[in-house]
Amino acid sequence: MYSTLNYLLLFIALPLTVHHSIHSDTEHRPIAKIYPRLRSNVSNLCVTRVKMPDFYYMDLSAPCRSVMLTAKAVGLDLNMKMLNLMAGEQMKPEFVAINPQHCVPTFVDGDFVLWESRPICTYLASKYGKDESLYPADLKTRATIDRLMYFDMGTLYFRFGEYVYPVMFRGADKPDPEKLEKLQEALGWLNGFLEGHDYAVGNSITVADHTLVASVSTFEATGIDLSKHPNVVAWLARCKANMPGYKQANDQGAQEFGKMAKTKL
Repeated sequence: MYSTLNYLLLFIALPLTVHHSIHSDTEHRPIAKIYPRLRSNVSNLCVTRVKMPDFYYMDLSAPCRSVMLTAKAVGLDLNMKMLNLMAGEQMKPEFVAINPQHCVPTFVDGDFVLWESRPICTYLASKYGKDESLYPADLKTRATIDRLMYFDMGTLYFRFGEYVYPVMFRGADKPDPEKLEKLQEALGWLNGFLEGHDYAVGNSITVADHTLVASVSTFEATGIDLSKHPNVVAWLARCKANMPGYKQANDQGAQEFGKMAKTKL
């Protein structure tokens, strides 16, 4: 009895017609008529589809864009489901049922649901990466990547939010210059972390770069002065030039955020 694979190989190997000489006259019959089970099995193989993971996001969000960059890097297509946070779409019952914290990004891979951008990035790199370069297995390298992603969450992007969010979303009349000094201090630390190598951790792109570039490109689009940090400026240019799908996955959303911020700052 042929397995599905056997039938598929048979379909490839044999010509599309076979010579049938049971009757006195020569007759050519389609192979699918002779092998009805082959036709059925091949058809089943052809229509089988792997469901794309669902990705709930908003372009304005730097964390969402970091995931989109990682997806581009591993060649994974996402079923994009944009939520307008300004309109409160994240509070719809059907989304709260998926993520009770009703935040973006949220990632759904089959029966597995994950939110928070940094673990989503590492999950994508680990499950879908063609190799381990985006999130190497070496413990010290991986720990350094994790440290920089937490630095972005707890210090770098946090300080940016402390500077711009009161004016953009909380009704403040003008930004606090002391908060800008704190952000520049954090950028100075990042400048030091980048000394001596092309990317955040060594000389190849990792998920730490995806996380950090989504933030720093947003700063740049908002009008934050990066000129005091030459390593950051050079690194940002390399990321823009060398990250797959950078413009679509990150630049458009960063520029959109920047336009909105500049009307307030």
